[in-house]
Amino acid sequence: MKRTFPVITILISLSLLGLILMQISWFANLLAITRQQYRDKFEKACVSVSEELAQGLVDNSMPLLRFQQRGSMFRSEFQLRTSLQAIVADKFTVQEIEQKLKKALEEQKLYNIPTELAISNQMGEWELISKGFEPAYFDTTHNQRIIKNIPFYSGLEHTFTGEEAFWVITPNFDLPILSSLKWMFAGAILFMGVILAAFYVTIRTLLNQKKLSEIKSDFINNMTHEFKTPIATISLAVDALKNEKVQAEPDRAKYFTGIIKEENIRMNKHVETILQAALMEKEEFRLNKKTISVHKIINQTIEKYQLQLQKQEGQVHVLFNAATDNIEGDEVHFTNAISNLIDNAIKYSNGAPDITITTHSTHKHVVIQITDKGIGMSRETEKRIFEKFYRAHTGNIHQVKGFGLGMSYVKSVIDAHEGNIKVSSTLGKGSTFTVEMALAPEKNTAV
Repeated sequence: MKRTFPVITILISLSLLGLILMQISWFANLLAITRQQYRDKFEKACVSVSEELAQGLVDNSMPLLRFQQRGSMFRSEFQLRTSLQAIVADKFTVQEIEQKLKKALEEQKLYNIPTELAISNQMGEWELISKGFEPAYFDTTHNQRIIKNIPFYSGLEHTFTGEEAFWVITPNFDLPILSSLKWMFAGAILFMGVILAAFYVTIRTLLNQKKLSEIKSDFINNMTHEFKTPIATISLAVDALKNEKVQAEPDRAKYFTGIIKEENIRMNKHVETILQAALMEKEEFRLNKKTISVHKIINQTIEKYQLQLQKQEGQVHVLFNAATDNIEGDEVHFTNAISNLIDNAIKYSNGAPDITITTHSTHKHVVIQITDKGIGMSRETEKRIFEKFYRAHTGNIHQVKGFGLGMSYVKSVIDAHEGNIKVSSTLGKGSTFTVEMALAPEKNTAV
C-alpha cells in the first residue's frame, strides 16, 4: 500500500492533467473554427446587402437637389448642393439598411447579432451613420469591422463614377459565438467535474484505506502487547506455584494465586472492551434509561480510583456548582463513560495526577468538565481523539495502556444519550473534556 498509493496517485494525476490540456486545446480550436465560420457568414451577409444597395442605385435617373450631411470622420455640417450622381443616402434610410442587414444575417443563421453601420463617400465623409456607430468605431479590440464597396453611377448617363463604402461593425463579436457554444462548454465542464469528483473520491478512499490499515496495525500491536503481559505474568505465577518451597508457604501461594486472578480479570476487561466495540460497530448499543444523579456517579467513580491516585500521589478537586444534576440515562454506560474520562486524565498526567472536575447547570442541561494538567494533545490528536482505535503515536513506547477504544466508547455513550462532548487541549499543559447532558424532565427548572 505504501508503494502503490503514490504510483496510483501520480498516474491518475497525469491522466487528468493530460485530459484537461486536451480539453483546453479542443476548446481553443473549436472557438477559432466557430469564430471563422461566424466571420465568413457575417461577411457574406454584408456582401449581400452591399450588392442589394448597389442594385438599388441603378434605377436613379434624375438629378437631385438635396441636403447632404457631410463630415470628415464624425464632423457634421450641412451643405446645399446639386448632385447628378445617385448615392445610397438618396435611396435608403439607416432603418431600411438595418432591416436588410438583419434579414441577410438571419438567412445565414445568425440571429440577434448587434450591428452598427455607416455609409461613406470617396472623401471619407459619412453619408449615413447609425446611432451607436461612433463609439463602436474606435473599439477595435472587441468589435469586428467589415467594409464593402458599393459602386454608384451618374444619374444622367448611368456610367460608373465612383463608389461608396459600406461599414458594418459588430460590437462584442465573440459574445454570440460563446453563447452558441455555451451548452457544449457546460457539458464538457460538467463531465470534467464528474471525473475530478471520481478522482477525489478514489484518492480519499485510498487514504481512508491507508489510515484503516495503520489503525489496524496499531490495534493489533497494542492488543498483542496488552495480552502478552498478563499471559507472561500468569505463566510466571503458575511456574512459581509449582515450586515446592512456595507450596510449603500458604501466604506465598496465596500471593501468586492472587496475581493470576488479577491478570485474568485484566484480560477479561480487555475482551469486554473489544466486545463493546463490536456491538457499537453493529449498532446494537441499547440503553436502560432512568433518572440518575450526575454528582453521585462522579463521586462513586472517584472512589474507585482512590488507591491508584494515592499510589501516584495524585489528587482530584471537585466543584459541584450545578443546582440540578439529575439526567435520564443508562447508569452503567454513563458511569463507564465518566470512568473512562477520569482514567484518561490519570493515565496522561505528567507526574502526579492533578485533576479538576466541575459541574454547572443551565436551563436545560448539566455541564461536566474534567480538566487535567497532563501532557496534552497535538491538534491532530485533538481532532481524532474520538475515532475508534485511534491513539497518539508514541513510537514503541507503551507507557499508556489500551486499544484506542476508550474515547470512542465515551463518544458513543454520550451520543446515545443525545448529549454532546468536546475537548480542548494544549500540548504540554493538559486537556479539558466538556460533557453536556440534558436534564431530566421533572428537574428542568434549574437556572
